[in-house]
Amino acid sequence: MTNYPVHMARWSAGHPWRAIAGWFLFVVLCLGAGIAAGSNPATSADFGVGEAGRGEAIARAGGLAQRPVERVLIEHRTGGAALDRAAGGAVARDVADRMRKLPEVRSVAAPVWSKDGRAVRVDVTMAGAELDGKKHVDPLRAQTAAVQRAHPELRVEETGGPTISQGVDKLRGSDLSRTELIALPITLLTLLFVFRSVAMATVPLLLALSSIVASVGLSMLASHVFPDAGVGTNVLLLIGLAVGVDYTLFYLKREREERARSGGTLSPRALVELAAATSGRAVVLSGLAVAVSSATLYLADDVIFSSIATAAIVVTLVAVVSSLTVLPALLVKIGARAERRAARKGRTAAVPRKPEVRHNALLRFTARRPAAVLTVAVVALLALAAPLLGMKLTDMGRETHSRQTQGMPAFDRLNAAFPEVKAMHQIVVRAGADRADEVAGALRDLADRVRHDPGTNGTYTLRTSADRRVTSLVLPVPHYVSTGPAQESLERLRERYVPDTVGRLSGAVETAVTGDVARYADYPAHQKQKLPLIIGALLLVTFAMTVWAFRSVVLGLVGVALNLLSAGASLGVLTLTFQGSWAEGLLDFDSTGSIGSRVPLFLFVILFGLSMDYQVFVISRIREAALRGAGTRRAVLDGVGSSAGVVTSAAFVMVTVFASFVSLHFIEMKQIGFALAVAVLLDAFVIRVLILPALMLLLGVASWWPSRGPARALRERSKAPAGADLANVG
Repeated sequence: MTNYPVHMARWSAGHPWRAIAGWFLFVVLCLGAGIAAGSNPATSADFGVGEAGRGEAIARAGGLAQRPVERVLIEHRTGGAALDRAAGGAVARDVADRMRKLPEVRSVAAPVWSKDGRAVRVDVTMAGAELDGKKHVDPLRAQTAAVQRAHPELRVEETGGPTISQGVDKLRGSDLSRTELIALPITLLTLLFVFRSVAMATVPLLLALSSIVASVGLSMLASHVFPDAGVGTNVLLLIGLAVGVDYTLFYLKREREERARSGGTLSPRALVELAAATSGRAVVLSGLAVAVSSATLYLADDVIFSSIATAAIVVTLVAVVSSLTVLPALLVKIGARAERRAARKGRTAAVPRKPEVRHNALLRFTARRPAAVLTVAVVALLALAAPLLGMKLTDMGRETHSRQTQGMPAFDRLNAAFPEVKAMHQIVVRAGADRADEVAGALRDLADRVRHDPGTNGTYTLRTSADRRVTSLVLPVPHYVSTGPAQESLERLRERYVPDTVGRLSGAVETAVTGDVARYADYPAHQKQKLPLIIGALLLVTFAMTVWAFRSVVLGLVGVALNLLSAGASLGVLTLTFQGSWAEGLLDFDSTGSIGSRVPLFLFVILFGLSMDYQVFVISRIREAALRGAGTRRAVLDGVGSSAGVVTSAAFVMVTVFASFVSLHFIEMKQIGFALAVAVLLDAFVIRVLILPALMLLLGVASWWPSRGPARALRERSKAPAGADLANVG
């Protein structure tokens, strides 16, 4: 592994302009190829999981799948006043007439009045698939706005899945721009503080941003294999900026250390090769660890996680490539420029101070009392992880969106006036065409039985496909999908009403319950089912990567345990913060009393990958010292001490990037950003400074078992006989 980074760095340093031009060309080609190929967005069929997904597939086969629906709400400006029936009816007809003329509209339903007579709505079904509605909703919204201008005395507004989905995309884009405005300046200031040089500080940032740009194009290409679920951009920015800056930072710091250690006697090319042989190897190992860990998300069998995995893998590997190819060239050019400027002024180029291994107070205390530190730190993290036992996972329904999202204020007013549009159940049955009447009869029987069920409003819609093989029954649910009554009604439907009606049909009959409530219930259930498989794969991957990197089974087990401890503690803090209401004002959110169903799985995988960054870097430093013949105690202290500064700087950059996502309007992104920031803080300042050194100090040379390299190096240095007892070394 050591040879490849050195060979790449040697070529790059020897041909700097070719390397720089090649990187620029690579970025342009990646982005150009992605734009030319276009993105392949996920379709409704890609999102289906569980019984709900199976039901959607049946409905889709019969042409009875859900379609994008927009609803126009007409009420008095004050909201509470009665609406004149003649005036309201005239406006509703105006809306309907305008909508019917649009090519984007499939059908327009008759106006529906609220029970209290204060509002009337017009339901507009759009042409095309459900997920495509947001792309074509603008003409409908323009007509609604025209009706509003013509009737200023009334409030005429439009909402629905397409409007809200479009609003979510717009708000997400605005949020991402804001996170860039927060994260980029703070990252630059951090790098300026670390390097005291504008040129050296801008290099990591530029490489990270160019890596993200290249990854955008590659992700568009990859979407033709793994469809894009719409979350790729978030992941590219979140992971790309963090690892891109980190990898470059590790490399740059090592180059400066070697320059200082040599006293300015080595050429820029030689310094680059030294950095490549040490930190370059750590970067490759870290990048591979993040990529392989992210790949376990493919086991979730879910388009969203496949999209996340693809984006994380692509941006991580591109960041590794940038640090090994163009970075050495930039360092050589910056070094040569500094030497020329110094020569013109008649002095030698400035050389950084010789690096001193500093053992901070915490590290010194850990060295004196490793057992006590280990016990207290582990107990503290376990206490932080305790709330994880009470974590409640749910999908985040549309009602949880920020009210700043386009269409959400109208969504609230519509649902207040017409509770029956909050959600729905859809029962679909597939059977032979000759049994369509029998199936329809069984579904009518079901509708009669649920007429007085508190989970429905007593009405229904029955439809049969053109080929008479699929029949659908839609039951409006006057409750939000996240509420108890909605979930309980789904349970009664699946466990009682369906088995007692269509479930009694003989022969080959396929039945499924889908709809808004079923989607909400089945998605978290699917994630819980996949979680053990993915965590198991993740533990195996982490163990294998650590053993492969350091030839130590003991360190492999230690790595798995520490990653579990770090992830568990951060998820416990997340649960404590977001399932309660005490932090709502502090973090600007409305608690749903739950954690987003996608969050734990995403966090476990990403946290394990990112934890490997620090683990590889710190243990690499310790191993270097051990292979030079230092005792275990000295190797641990020097390795942790020499890496503390760069780990702290890298952690600060990561925390800044992740914490900026807490300001987003979407609850799941808030939760992800918060948990990642907490995890990095714990990993950098508790795991790597307290627990890891304490463990290795207690284990001694057993830390490296079965590798004999450190023990052999110590014997050679101390001239001890081969059979000497090394049990108490260090």
